[in-house]
Amino acid sequence: MQNRTVSLHSRFLERQVSLTFLLPPNYDESTEAYPLLILNDGQDFERLRLSERVEALYQQEAIPSLMIVGVHANELRLSEYGTAHQPDYKGRGNRAEAHTKFILQELIPYLEERFRLLTDAKARAIAGFSLGGLSALDIAWNHSEVFSKVGVFSGSLWWRSRAYEEGYDDENDRIMHVQIRKSAHRPELKFWLQAGTDDEKDDRNHNGIIDAIDDTLDLMKELKAKGYQPDVDFTYEEVAGGQHNPETWGAIMPVFLKWAFASSF
Repeated sequence: MQNRTVSLHSRFLERQVSLTFLLPPNYDESTEAYPLLILNDGQDFERLRLSERVEALYQQEAIPSLMIVGVHANELRLSEYGTAHQPDYKGRGNRAEAHTKFILQELIPYLEERFRLLTDAKARAIAGFSLGGLSALDIAWNHSEVFSKVGVFSGSLWWRSRAYEEGYDDENDRIMHVQIRKSAHRPELKFWLQAGTDDEKDDRNHNGIIDAIDDTLDLMKELKAKGYQPDVDFTYEEVAGGQHNPETWGAIMPVFLKWAFASSF
């Protein structure tokens, strides 16, 4: 399996964006077109042990050959990741729209011009970790014509429009939950969500469930109310002892990859 890193200038982000590609085995000898996975926080591939884990899946014939592209974040991560239509209460995510435009209008055309890729949304997924997971969910939700599957690893689903001391409440102030509630159903979109029991310690409503899990469970309630069916349209992996780090996310990554791509065989 080939591993390459290149740099692409983005006019939307106004910077050079580093990209890491994991190309399928024997890509250069093949004429086949491949499914695509785009991952936020591509700078963490090594800590995820992604190459090693994907290679093991290939050897097990558990997933088809695919192209994986990691988009590296930098010191502007808190500005570039988030929800494109609305920053959080501190103004974070104010460049999330630019990141979305980079993915859709620069990265995907760049990839399609240089690599043999399947262009149907059914062959495309996007995923991310923590705030990158929220970003991936926001992009997929608003562009289901481009991506049919999204993976959210320990997503920052707490992303809120109001501070706790300003009268925050779960129902109205979690930005992604409200967006889904107020949007039309996207029947073609599937969701994979993960949280770890040690993602954090915070429990803002004192119900004995940490916020990372609570926010994820509540997002699934929004999906169900929208008409999505559990274990059909969305699935949830709760990792006992799972922490908020690439080691936990890398360990569960094979489960996500099989969910997203095994049906492509």
